[in-house]
Amino acid sequence: MISDAQFATHGFLPAEDPLIRFGDGSEFAPLDELGDNLPSLLEDPGFRSYARGLRLPPLPVTDPSLPVLRLYYVRLGFLASAYINQVGAEPMRSLPSNIAVPLCDVCARLERPPILSYDGYALFNWKRFDPAGPIALGNIDTVQNFVKLYDEHWFILVHVEIEAIAARLLAAFFDAEQAVAAGDRSALDAAMRRVVGAVWEQVRVLRRIPEKMDPALYYKTFRPYIRFFESVVYEGVDIAPMDQRGETGAQSSVVPALVAFLKIPHKPTRLTDHLEDMRRYMPAEHRAFLRRVEAMPSVRDLADKTLFNEALEALASFRETHLNFAQEYIARWVEDPRGTGGTPYLEWLGQLIAETRAYKVV
Repeated sequence: MISDAQFATHGFLPAEDPLIRFGDGSEFAPLDELGDNLPSLLEDPGFRSYARGLRLPPLPVTDPSLPVLRLYYVRLGFLASAYINQVGAEPMRSLPSNIAVPLCDVCARLERPPILSYDGYALFNWKRFDPAGPIALGNIDTVQNFVKLYDEHWFILVHVEIEAIAARLLAAFFDAEQAVAAGDRSALDAAMRRVVGAVWEQVRVLRRIPEKMDPALYYKTFRPYIRFFESVVYEGVDIAPMDQRGETGAQSSVVPALVAFLKIPHKPTRLTDHLEDMRRYMPAEHRAFLRRVEAMPSVRDLADKTLFNEALEALASFRETHLNFAQEYIARWVEDPRGTGGTPYLEWLGQLIAETRAYKVV
């Protein structure tokens, strides 16, 4: 279980920087080599035949360390999504047992569905150039990718910095909780200023997406790999076809935590059902944390009105930036756009923005 102190210092990122290689002496070393070669392998039309012949090292019966489990999940999750959604070919309807069995094994141990999700694509998929430097663009890179283009690195790394900033956000939540319990308006306002500052900083980072990510390259080269699985049989595990949500920012716990903290009421719709379903793809500790924030008292009546409304406006601007990018990077390229999670996201994002702004104190 992750403590409040860990959330306040690391946000939803791991308490220690992710493991980036198993190492030459490890029984899992072949997965490092496979991960290194994956972008090149995917350029070969024969990749799927090659992948079916791989002999992947299984996990031992006794759980290895959590960093090892996470890296194993990253390597297998990327491989499975690469196999199902290889660009230039039709999506597959079955995942061969040599990949499906170990993927399902590691995902069961991590208490999550057997598909690469936001945690494996972003939260566990980064490293620092300078270990003493910040977790920020310019000092971080990815561990695993689908393609050779830096555009994919940039897409992932923007999210990693946003997650790093969230540590300040969560720390402010805890201070606000204490201030409300004590009826201390001054302390609550100080905490709310930090909430506002952190969210606007996240907006600033998100707006950097176009600096190094081309819309056409995103849509055509690496977005297909994080697409949902539709009616896929996991051979050697279950004969019944499964549907799994693809990697999406809706699986990040940052915005749901902010919504829970501010107690923003979203009317029950297919959208709220979808957002609730996205929690299944979050790490178990993050799901528990969201329940913890939902149980916090409301700050709306005690906080300074201007600060509370500014927090709502910052969140609405974050969602608006996301919506604008969804239109530029996805909707313009297809007649009936669906998110990688398989959802009508344009309509839903608009609803979230409107309901967020409607909650302002007048």
